[in-house]
Amino acid sequence: RVDLWNASNLKFGDEFLGELRLPLKFLRQSSSYEAWYFLQPRDNGNKSLKPDDLGSLRLNVVYTEDHVFSSDYYSPLRDVLLKSADVEPVSASAAHILGEVCREKQEAAIPLVRLFLHYGRIVPFISAIANAEVKRTQDPNTIFRGNSLTSKCIDETMKLAGMHYLQVTLKPIIDEICQVHKPCEIDPVKLKDGENLENNRENLRQYVDRIFTVITKSGVSCPTVMCDIFFSLRESAAKRFQGDLDVRYTAVSSFIFLRFFAPAILSPNLFQLTPHHPDPQTSRTLTLISKTIQTLGSLSKSKSANFKESYMATFYDYFNEQKYADAVKNFLDLISSSGRRDHKSIEQPILLKEGFMIKRAQGRKRFGMKNFKKRWFRLTNHEFTYQKSKGDHPLCSIPIENILAVERLEEESFKMKNMFQVIQPERRVLYIQANNCVEAKDWIDILTKVSQCNKKRLTVYHPSAYLNGHWLCCKATADNTPGCTPCTGGLPANIQLDIDGDRETERIYSLFNLYMPKLEKMQEACGSKSVYDGPEEEEYSTFIIDDPKETYKTLKLIIEGVGNLEQEHAQYKRDKFKKTKYGSQEHPIGDKSFQTYIRQQSEISAHSI
Repeated sequence: RVDLWNASNLKFGDEFLGELRLPLKFLRQSSSYEAWYFLQPRDNGNKSLKPDDLGSLRLNVVYTEDHVFSSDYYSPLRDVLLKSADVEPVSASAAHILGEVCREKQEAAIPLVRLFLHYGRIVPFISAIANAEVKRTQDPNTIFRGNSLTSKCIDETMKLAGMHYLQVTLKPIIDEICQVHKPCEIDPVKLKDGENLENNRENLRQYVDRIFTVITKSGVSCPTVMCDIFFSLRESAAKRFQGDLDVRYTAVSSFIFLRFFAPAILSPNLFQLTPHHPDPQTSRTLTLISKTIQTLGSLSKSKSANFKESYMATFYDYFNEQKYADAVKNFLDLISSSGRRDHKSIEQPILLKEGFMIKRAQGRKRFGMKNFKKRWFRLTNHEFTYQKSKGDHPLCSIPIENILAVERLEEESFKMKNMFQVIQPERRVLYIQANNCVEAKDWIDILTKVSQCNKKRLTVYHPSAYLNGHWLCCKATADNTPGCTPCTGGLPANIQLDIDGDRETERIYSLFNLYMPKLEKMQEACGSKSVYDGPEEEEYSTFIIDDPKETYKTLKLIIEGVGNLEQEHAQYKRDKFKKTKYGSQEHPIGDKSFQTYIRQQSEISAHSI
């Protein structure tokens, strides 16, 4: 018998890892003996354990093993999936069908989102399924409130693309809450001895106020992919419920507040904001903060009615002011705006920022005085304009798609502080002076935010002006000389995700293969709908089939693609079985699952013959 222990410096002694028993006949052979063994639990002989010797621990362990082939094997199935956003109706697409047949929408959403993110198709796909869901929604108050494929896909996208956003927005204050342990209990029944209810309310109010402020001021840091999705949600909701002016906000807040910020505050360890689950007191504080932030972000008409507890309704009176609703709407406007002009849009341009600044004449004529004048600047999600005074007709309008870079301007250029430049096509530059450094940064950030998806954005710029026949920074004499300094971008780039597209396609294949009976049942439903126009059979009612013919065509492609991959997997397993050696590192002696593996492969081989 061989026991394996792990040496430990702890007072509890060494840690038992497992044991194995070797028949002596193997060790008496003249030649050397080499084999891998599977560690077994300790053999207690005939000793019986008393019930009170052991506790009980219930675990839910999920182990997934995928055998991934080279990329060309997945082309047929992957192509069908990536075309999902273009299929009309989207319910007939392969991705939507996966959501229909999976037992849980979440298991379909995870590989779909990763695949579409990897190939840059996530925004059109989510836009398509969200628009279809909105059309099926009858009540604007229930928009995106269910656990649909749309909701799960957006949740997963925010979790992947928004993790860095959460880190820079919430982590500093969450760390402080976890470390300082200020008492924040406001339920009179739960107050500890020596605690003061009013002091606790004030502590909690300050935390909520600070978190609310950092969230509503963080719009320029929101990842572009999330902003594009929110823009699509806003557009779909506004078109569907044109009589409800708030639905364009609630469609977005139902995700960014209810499914992103509020859960991250409630369980920071699940969003990598803290390494461990908070202690009970801190967890209670975070629960109270999360409830309040969720209600602030919901923009519901009667917010005090959202709380079952009277003490929460009383506490919320602190925040029952218009300035909080305005801050939420401004934040939602910013993260759901897009520089893309959509001429079919029913939305008016969204005002993002305005105010007086000083600008230098752009010099449409090559010669002449270029003086500085005070102008009223106005930025919407469509254009950047200036006029003499607020309300006047614009003197100049720059479409968002024509903003190629927004960068600071060195003070030496005009001997003026707080200046920045808006660079346009044909090397045309608008020089602007803000009132102070804070305002300059705000303008640079928001201009960069709305223009960062422009395809022709510059990679280099001149940090100084072109004066007296040369660039002050690099001394180049030609005014069309390319920039001499890399653009800063002003904002952190979208985080690049490490995603293996083939692995995700393999995962989707496994799901389709697992739910093949449902795919076949869905085919039957399509056939039934095509030839029979009466009441729908109950067994088919669980499927969303808007166009039986298109859905059937997609199902046929899916089943063919899955069938081909299944044959490749079967061949791979047969080849692997021929090379399998009992006692190898891959299949050690004592591994009970190996016998199951042998039996399965023998059955496959017999079936093939």
